Amino acid sequence: MSEQIDCAVIGAGVVGLAVARALALAGREVIVLEAEDAIGTHTSSRNSEVIHAGIYYRENSLKARFCVEGKKLLYNYCRERDVPHEQIGKIIVAADESELDAVGGYIDKARANGVNDLRWLSGDELSEMEPAVRCVGGVLSPSTGIIDSHAYMLSLQGDAENAGAIIVFKSGVQSGQATNDGIMLEVGGAEPMSIVCKTVINCAGLLAPEIANKIDGIPDKSIPAAYFAKAHYYTLAGKSPFNHLIYPVAHTAFLGVHVTLDLGRQVRFGPDIDWVDGIDYVFDQSREPLFYEAIRHYWPDLPDGKLQPGYTGIRPKISGPKEAAADFRISGPADHGVPGLVNLYGIESPGLTSSLAIADYVRDLVPR
Repeated sequence: MSEQIDCAVIGAGVVGLAVARALALAGREVIVLEAEDAIGTHTSSRNSEVIHAGIYYRENSLKARFCVEGKKLLYNYCRERDVPHEQIGKIIVAADESELDAVGGYIDKARANGVNDLRWLSGDELSEMEPAVRCVGGVLSPSTGIIDSHAYMLSLQGDAENAGAIIVFKSGVQSGQATNDGIMLEVGGAEPMSIVCKTVINCAGLLAPEIANKIDGIPDKSIPAAYFAKAHYYTLAGKSPFNHLIYPVAHTAFLGVHVTLDLGRQVRFGPDIDWVDGIDYVFDQSREPLFYEAIRHYWPDLPDGKLQPGYTGIRPKISGPKEAAADFRISGPADHGVPGLVNLYGIESPGLTSSLAIADYVRDLVPR
């Protein structure tokens, strides 16, 4: 006999927790199924922890829309819940004259997405703000920030549970089937169970396409291929020479390596891109010379021996290495024909920034 459930959210990363919170606050009965033994063990805890402004994304894309909306919601949420964060600001730098047009173009691109606070900085202005950075000019994004992503996820978890949601760990979805009574899920773990759900939200991140392929009744053509883009992050030994996040013009994967600061002002450099076949967090130290080369493009005084291996993460992409970056894909009943089912694919950066906006959108896709 299968247990009847109103809503099941698959995955307790930042987006899954935000969706569970939104549904529970709307009065829905919610169970969150998480295959690991804790919240946010993959992409949600292995990223730059940046609150993005909404500069880089294609106009009218879901990434642009949800980033700009989500940024406002996230700052408000952090202030209301005392989640550690700081609106530290970001500078996109032109290291030489050949990059000035590209950097200046970010102002127009941002404005098209509704981000109107970018400001051009001359080389002299930028040198005063960031003496360590070599550049001829840049653009300041004052609404870019940093956040303690784990504290944020704990707050979302608390909100969801206080509203009645239940999070079940070590409970991966093994298979499923769309039926006339709802969506049946076979859940593994120490105590396997079968549940029939009125609503299922697939927020499995890296494994979202794999989970969708396990549910009979979802048309194969509606499920994108999964690609795994591994990122390495190095940390800087010693005191930070930077006051803001520093982003270079991204000519290649390595020249796109940027400076982020955590709330303790430790410097992190990354990410790079290493296309891999599956989930693998082993740190490849052979990439160190490439990081030195990339960083010295805008910080030429970086001393030898100052980079230390930090951590790795994997971006859940649905476009491959030779394709243009795909937009978020939120596939609802109108897309695949299964009532009550929503699959979230390719929720990479700016997924953390966008999480509350995505949650509101998904909640409205599956009304009672």
